[in-house]
Amino acid sequence: QVQLVESGGGLVQPGGSLRLSCAASGSIFSINTMGWYRQAPGKQRELVATITNGGSTNYADSVKGRFTISRDNAANTVYLQMSGLKPEDTAVYYCNFKALIGTIYWGQGTQVTVSS
Repeated sequence: QVQLVESGGGLVQPGGSLRLSCAASGSIFSINTMGWYRQAPGKQRELVATITNGGSTNYADSVKGRFTISRDNAANTVYLQMSGLKPEDTAVYYCNFKALIGTIYWGQGTQVTVSS
């Protein structure tokens, strides 16, 4: 049974920083793309950032220059360093792993709240 376990969410003031982590437990092989998505109240889930096993990254325009995605393949872990946080970044953040064979895994979500 594969589980993605997220950590690092919380409450932060505008302009602050947080680092999210997502680690896979259980037998998981050949992960191609790792990513982060978020869902704010009343809105659809949206892509935040992705990173391939070759290190290519993709970011939503709203987070470019403020967020950085990285991964540790040996540990099956993906990170999201968030800086310059804004109130509009408030959402539940979900990690996502896509295996080469097509299987998709989701984390349980971690709340990020940006407020003074």
